[in-house]
Amino acid sequence: MAMDISGTVRERAARELRDRILTGAMAAGTRIDLDSITEEFATSRTPVREALLELSFEGLVKIAPRSGITVIGANVDDVMDSFTILGVLTGQAAAWAAERITADELAELRSLAADVASRAGDDTIGEANWRFHQEIHRAAHSPRLLTQIRQAARVVPSNFLTLFPEHENHSLDEHEELLDALADKDAERARVIAERHVLEAGRSLAGWLEQRAAPRPEEQ
Repeated sequence: MAMDISGTVRERAARELRDRILTGAMAAGTRIDLDSITEEFATSRTPVREALLELSFEGLVKIAPRSGITVIGANVDDVMDSFTILGVLTGQAAAWAAERITADELAELRSLAADVASRAGDDTIGEANWRFHQEIHRAAHSPRLLTQIRQAARVVPSNFLTLFPEHENHSLDEHEELLDALADKDAERARVIAERHVLEAGRSLAGWLEQRAAPRPEEQ
């Protein structure tokens, strides 16, 4: 799997490992070999240690002096709680954006939405989709809210639309609905669309994890 090379080594390592844990690729109970991860990312131990420490603060791994580093993982309830929180925050951002967005910002959003649509079926759609939503968050003109969203959004795997391609068309439709709500300065409609957008993503990820956790017929 090709790894995103943007950001610092620590950021890349944290993002990649977080994605693997959130999608169940690294299951709960898995022991993490620091040397193997360091070799995979072609770096020194320090940024990898820092990345794992970051994940321990997020409750995704456990670091113990004698037993090493173990994946805690995220269960279905954790995922839905996290996405519900993110949904509330992004809903508020969309509502404020509807009230505060400028004509130039709306034009930029339309351009970004078109860029997302042009990448349908391509691995780069996830990055374009994140840029679109980031611009909405910025249009809320609330630095405090933007900071909270950046923290909460870590629960969304960076490869979400690649993992769940069936969400592509639905997401593109909702982008248009959201743009219409912003253009109409309809704060409540924008809130509902944005919050629903996130909750549906959370349900997909929770269902994916539940399916992966279910015992296979040969194991029963």
